[in-house]
Amino acid sequence: MPKQTRILTTRLTAVAVAAVLVTGAQAQTLDSTVARESRINQDAAASQQRVTRLAQQTADLLAEYRQVVRQAESLAVYNDQLEKVVVDQRNEVTSINEQLAGLEDTNRGVVPLMLEMIDALGQIVESDMPFRLEERRARVERLRDMMDQADVTTSEKYRRIMEAYQGELEYGRTTEAYSEALPSTGQTVEFLRVGRTLLVYQTSDQETTGWFNPTTREFESLPDRFRLEVKEGLSIARNEKAPDLVTLPVPGPEVAQ
Repeated sequence: MPKQTRILTTRLTAVAVAAVLVTGAQAQTLDSTVARESRINQDAAASQQRVTRLAQQTADLLAEYRQVVRQAESLAVYNDQLEKVVVDQRNEVTSINEQLAGLEDTNRGVVPLMLEMIDALGQIVESDMPFRLEERRARVERLRDMMDQADVTTSEKYRRIMEAYQGELEYGRTTEAYSEALPSTGQTVEFLRVGRTLLVYQTSDQETTGWFNPTTREFESLPDRFRLEVKEGLSIARNEKAPDLVTLPVPGPEVAQ
């Protein structure tokens, strides 16, 4: 081989070796760069995860804080309202105590009045015509017993007394027929009461007809002419017949002494 050719071949070989060496160095540098880039990416991803986690924690804490603030505001409003309620309740208790103190004074004045009313009612029953006498006497006795009962309030006692008076007033505006024993004989007869003005009676066989004489305060027989009239009146009072005029004995007015 000529000398020039060998020299050229040697130079080309050297250049090739140098190129291989340069390529190997670049490859190592590239691998190193890729590795660093990969680590950077991994670190960035980890950092992003931490940032995301911290952001979520921050959002949770913010939501919790807002919830606590709302609860605190609600509690403040509730406490203010509760304080007003407590103040009102205290005022109510004070008012009730004052009313109780006044009620005790009222009771001391009302109780004697109610006892007098019961006694007066008993006198009315005894001095009135003797219709439903046992029933009315029993009502007065129940009122007297009620006054000794601690479980009945003063207002309830007063209400029952007024009901008894109302019942007595109703007798003056009503007419009724009822069966009861005649006080003078014990025989059961049919009574006809016309308000508080007239009290007549008749036996079931209509053989005996009589009345309560307010002047003598005795039960007395009536003439036979009143037999049919009293029978008619009893039928009307029982709603067995339509209302009609009947002739009955009515006591005349008494002269005031």
